[in-house]
Amino acid sequence: MPAASERMSRVDTAWLRMDNDVNLMMIVGVLLLQPALDYDELCARVQAKLLRYGRFGQKVVPDTFGASWVDDAKFDIRRHVVREKLARGKGQSERQALQALCGKLATRSLDPQRPLWQFHLVERYQGGSALIVRIHHCIGDGIALVSVVLSITDGGADPPSPRPRREASEGEGGWLSDAVIEPLTDIAVKALGVTGKGVARSVEMLSQPQQMLGSLELARVGYRLLADVAALALMADDSRTRLKGMPAGRKRVAWNEPIPLDAVKMVGKALHCSVNDVLLSCAAGAIGRYLRDRGDDPAGQEIRAMVPVNLRPLDQAWQLGNKFGLAPLVLPIGIDNPIERVYAVRRRMAELKGSYQPLLAFAVLAVAGLTIKPVQDAILDLFAKKTTAVMTNVPGPGRPLRLCGSEIRQTMFWVPASGHIGVGVSILSYAGSVQFGLMTDAALCPDPQAIIDRFGPEFEQLLVLTLMLPWS
Repeated sequence: MPAASERMSRVDTAWLRMDNDVNLMMIVGVLLLQPALDYDELCARVQAKLLRYGRFGQKVVPDTFGASWVDDAKFDIRRHVVREKLARGKGQSERQALQALCGKLATRSLDPQRPLWQFHLVERYQGGSALIVRIHHCIGDGIALVSVVLSITDGGADPPSPRPRREASEGEGGWLSDAVIEPLTDIAVKALGVTGKGVARSVEMLSQPQQMLGSLELARVGYRLLADVAALALMADDSRTRLKGMPAGRKRVAWNEPIPLDAVKMVGKALHCSVNDVLLSCAAGAIGRYLRDRGDDPAGQEIRAMVPVNLRPLDQAWQLGNKFGLAPLVLPIGIDNPIERVYAVRRRMAELKGSYQPLLAFAVLAVAGLTIKPVQDAILDLFAKKTTAVMTNVPGPGRPLRLCGSEIRQTMFWVPASGHIGVGVSILSYAGSVQFGLMTDAALCPDPQAIIDRFGPEFEQLLVLTLMLPWS
């Protein structure tokens, strides 16, 4: 009996093809658990829960026109849940050894003949265990994969039964309708700050120009679309800092100790900023401070980070796949004053509200998925030349979780960088705290912990200055 197969979406195909010699499109995460996990029990849990998501039992079969998801008839859970020994070098702490292992695994390709994911269990780590997760980005984005991790924890919900898939229109504009209009859900509308009907209608006009209507609203939306297309195409190249250059393909990872989410919210409320504004400002400050301490002068400099914008409601994350756009955010690393810097970030985030750039970036990825790999690489290189980092903020569960009876005391993940981008910044909220993670290429930043260690002091300085402001 032939294995069941399903065509991979164009956007997911684009992510599949993004692997290159210096950047693999894997989302890498680590869970620290107490007490230690039992390997056989973990295998049984993953087999019972994770495989309810069909993607995790399917391998990818590329062809001339893209790729298909095909059931792996020889699936073996022990090929995907493996034991890993933590080798400590001279003078290395357990944490440093685990970070080195995560960096090494971030550069190890997944087996293309098997489903593109793997769990690595370090059975003994700081009195408990560490579980390193590697999942190829073509399976899903960060929001989707948080849903997956939640499902395998104790009491985690199974994904809903899938509905029969509607055949996608392959006529003129069909890809645009499937890739852009459908993801315009309430969450996308809220993130972009526009009306859903207006965006959907304007994007539909692009695919069916013969039906354009002469209205003031459509003219306004059309003008904004043209302006955003021009803004994406004409973005200036990034400031030349030591964090921008040619990666070597050797990864380093780091993370900080969590900070209380309530404290971040308090600062945001006092300054009339969002939590995201506060965190991104602290990230910019930490990077600027790192460059100053290395003898560079970041005064007046800015770096551009591509920030994902979610394009689907959270209750549909179980469907997996990639449904997010990319918004180019300029980070003011040259502003030393924390208050001035957070307001600069707030202003730039506000400028992105109402922008179609995340949707256009999503559409570019959909188009790239239709092209041959050399053309796709050329498209992505345009983004890389104008970008220093990829930066993402994913909301995690607000309460502590358990896995096979062990408490997940800390969790972190690292976003992959595409093309020749060498820096990935990840922010994850979990159990009332916020965790910062950084993955860098060793040729550009051999010690990302030196940046991460500056994040806490940057936030503390912002907190103190906020408390010193006059209270109304």
